[in-house]
Amino acid sequence: MFRTVLFTALVLVIAIGGGASSVWYALDRQDGIDAVSIGGWTAFPDIGTPDADPYSQARTARQGILTLGRAEGISFIAQHDSSGDGLRQGCSYRIEGIIPPARFWTLYAADETLSALPTQTRRPFALHSYEVLRGPENTVTIAVGPHPAPGNWLMVRGAGAMLLVLTLYDTSIASSTGIADVDLPLVTKVACDA
Repeated sequence: MFRTVLFTALVLVIAIGGGASSVWYALDRQDGIDAVSIGGWTAFPDIGTPDADPYSQARTARQGILTLGRAEGISFIAQHDSSGDGLRQGCSYRIEGIIPPARFWTLYAADETLSALPTQTRRPFALHSYEVLRGPENTVTIAVGPHPAPGNWLMVRGAGAMLLVLTLYDTSIASSTGIADVDLPLVTKVACDA
């Protein structure tokens, strides 16, 4: 009798614990179901539509973020640099390339809940398309890190992991089926503070 109760309790603990941990894992991943990965960037094109998968809906509800509908735009999230290392607040990065056509776009550094990282100064926590300097053929080069850099610079201070969030508003790629054919800027690690 005691063995049966103990065995039943063990099976329940494994089932409930395993199920809860797998759901937690699925909700914390930025490359889950219905994700489209382009280089080091990940997007969920269906997240603001009725076609969104249940995990994306749960992640959105848990993080308390407002999603964009397909006609409004799309957000891309970079969690790793070009070499596959996780992005860190104490490191400097260079974002280089062409940003897809959009009426307006923003770029900011965020924590794992997609909340913007504070700069602890009067400096804005985000860059947008109307204020960046552009190179030949509409390319952009943006320095991201704790140390000032010439040209476009996104200040990030602190320690720990971070994400980069690039949101394109009123863009044709959000509604097209060829979203995977889009080229996004490359995120390259320049240096890290000790």
